[in-house]
Amino acid sequence: MVFSHPVVFVLSTFLFISGLGGGALGLADPEPFDPTKVVQLSWKPRAFLYKVFLSEEECEHMIVLARDKLEKSMVADNDSGKSVMSEVRTSSGMFLEKHQDEIVGRIERRIAAWTFLPEENGEAMQILHYENGEKYEPHYDYFHDKNNQALGGHRIATVLMYLSNVIKGGETIFPNSQAKLSQEKDDSWSDCAKNGFAVKPEKGDALLFFSLHLDATTDPGSLHGSCPVIEGEKWSATKWIHVRSFGKPNKRSLGGECVDENELCSKWAALGECSKNPVYMLGSKDSRGFCRKSCNVC
Repeated sequence: MVFSHPVVFVLSTFLFISGLGGGALGLADPEPFDPTKVVQLSWKPRAFLYKVFLSEEECEHMIVLARDKLEKSMVADNDSGKSVMSEVRTSSGMFLEKHQDEIVGRIERRIAAWTFLPEENGEAMQILHYENGEKYEPHYDYFHDKNNQALGGHRIATVLMYLSNVIKGGETIFPNSQAKLSQEKDDSWSDCAKNGFAVKPEKGDALLFFSLHLDATTDPGSLHGSCPVIEGEKWSATKWIHVRSFGKPNKRSLGGECVDENELCSKWAALGECSKNPVYMLGSKDSRGFCRKSCNVC
């Protein structure tokens, strides 16, 4: 079933009920999108697929930005919230900067226009690369630890953009989705994909799903994973969106004193963001970092 304005209505209603909709976009010139390309996949969890959300050029541009900067992917420890290596997730990846360039900024605006969630609530996009056999076991995007919940609250929604086609495997799977009972699959699907409702990665498509219920409680039905790549390779870009502003800096100080410019800097530093996100935390040759004091660089 294809939805146009009803999708916008449903998302707007959700934002109104949860108190997140007031001035959601905050954009003078939001990136246009075509709601007729949005397909409802599941209601439990709430999941939607936007066909050809990204152009061929946008997909290739993000791959080029990431290709020589990939590192082993990490997962958040359920108790401490710190990033740790795990065989649960065997891909490689990297984070872009918010509004890193004109193309990245355009995509971020388009995401905000589609989801009705403000750009400031989103994390920087993560680019992921899966080679043969690499996967991400089923997991939740909402948090189990209080440290990560302090950084903008739970992740309310995820936009997963497919940057490449995969010959076989690499499907996104929702093991707990009620829709799995009605989805027919032939031999073109991997065995992993047959264990739940699954979405095949198709270059340019974007998958939006919500990790919280309409009453803002966590949704166990949002359990999801990336099936192992069997043939080919998989590139994707993930945008996590929180219930509150994520990483929005306080007003920049005018002097040269050593200060943190966001009240969450010390918590971010404790979670290892000084090394994981150095451009924002420490700064670069073009801009001063927002958390220099907590990262002990001044």
